[in-house]
Amino acid sequence: MRILGIDPGLRNTGFGVIERVDKNTANYITSGVIQTNAEQSLALRIKTILSGIQQIIHDYQPTIVSIEKVFVNVNPQSTLLLGQARGACISACVLHDLEVFEYTALQVKQSVVGYGHAEKEQLQKMVVYLLKLTGTPQADAADALACALAHLHYERIGKIFQMSSVKAGRIRS
Repeated sequence: MRILGIDPGLRNTGFGVIERVDKNTANYITSGVIQTNAEQSLALRIKTILSGIQQIIHDYQPTIVSIEKVFVNVNPQSTLLLGQARGACISACVLHDLEVFEYTALQVKQSVVGYGHAEKEQLQKMVVYLLKLTGTPQADAADALACALAHLHYERIGKIFQMSSVKAGRIRS
């Protein structure tokens, strides 16, 4: 199983690809950030994200996608913009017939660090440790790798959150 993890963002969309070796182990394949130009129109920025994800899918041939769910923050405009970036990512994946699984930031951190309110630095360190990386990936790329690892560790997440099933790529309690 090859997992594409995505941390969507309008400025920076993090991505990470890992390959499952066995039940609890994965190999690092690649990671990085798709950056958009803040001076461009929203439509062009969305196109950059969509094209970037499509290129990653083409180059690395993932079999599953794990994406972070949008959280509703204080600024509704920011939430809407983030949702559009996320929609571009999901669209790119479903256009390639990939199943998309969604996890909250709390679930990702709980799975990877063991604490749902872990700091970004803690998450980065655990990603480096779990994937045996020689360097620390950029924050958005580390978040995407963590999202991929969270899917790899789904059984653990299911037990932690007492989820009974997964249906159509969504976790159901």
